[in-house]
Amino acid sequence: MDGNRKYKDSVFSRLFSDPDVLRELYAALEGVPVPDGTPVTVNTMENVLFMGRVNDVSFQLGDRLVVVVEHQSSLNPNMPLRALMYIARLYEKVIDGRKIYSTSTVRVPSPEFFVLYNGKDPCPDEKVLRLSDAFADTAGLLPPGPPALDLAVKVLNINRGHNAKRLRKSRVLSQYSAFIAKVRDGEKAGLPAAEAIKRAVQWCVRHDILRQFLEANSSEVTNMLITEWNWNDALAVRWEEGVEKGIALEKKRSEKKLEAERMATARALKAKGVAVDVIADVTKLAPEAIRKLR
Repeated sequence: MDGNRKYKDSVFSRLFSDPDVLRELYAALEGVPVPDGTPVTVNTMENVLFMGRVNDVSFQLGDRLVVVVEHQSSLNPNMPLRALMYIARLYEKVIDGRKIYSTSTVRVPSPEFFVLYNGKDPCPDEKVLRLSDAFADTAGLLPPGPPALDLAVKVLNINRGHNAKRLRKSRVLSQYSAFIAKVRDGEKAGLPAAEAIKRAVQWCVRHDILRQFLEANSSEVTNMLITEWNWNDALAVRWEEGVEKGIALEKKRSEKKLEAERMATARALKAKGVAVDVIADVTKLAPEAIRKLR
């Protein structure tokens, strides 16, 4: 693969692109059997959920529309909102838009959303993120009862030591988890990312973990993982920089507001004939600045 290519896929999306693998994956995630003949259509969209890279997999399994996202950085609480925008685009893709104007009900596949988390931060085996948790109701006007719109994203931790029962039901998911864990071990030992990935690939091939895939794509796997993890690091740095800039901006705004209040107080006191030195003592403004006030 050309090293200068802007990668459009990931190890995750490459692994989970086969219908048989996706049937097995869904059976593991939901804990239900999926017949071998159940039709599967992969409909992953590029650059929709994550700009610049794709580590999500979307597929239609019978009458279900399933979106599975791999998450390697800190868990994003905005996943339900992002999933809402994704599913809207996806429905546009799988449904004939002309039918929505017919007088009969348009049957649509039922959506399901999963985040498979393998980041470094602590995360329970399973948790649910809901779109309604982010709804603003500052005026207290939301009526009681369920919201008019909601969306649930099931987050499953696939790191080593988590969700063992689920992982055993999907060979590819289990082996992918083992491979990522081996890479993490190399990083913890102080190896550079490229070397940690290289050694993990060699170890997994020797132990028959994703062997065929890794033998056929070893150099691509290294490039894709480094690209993905660099992206995650960049996002983390941008977030930290954004927080720092936000704090600095808020501080600057507070200082300007305080200065404006002091000036207004000084004008009011000066208009009443209060001595400049007294105004300076009250407002902490320089006497020269007070004398210039009209």
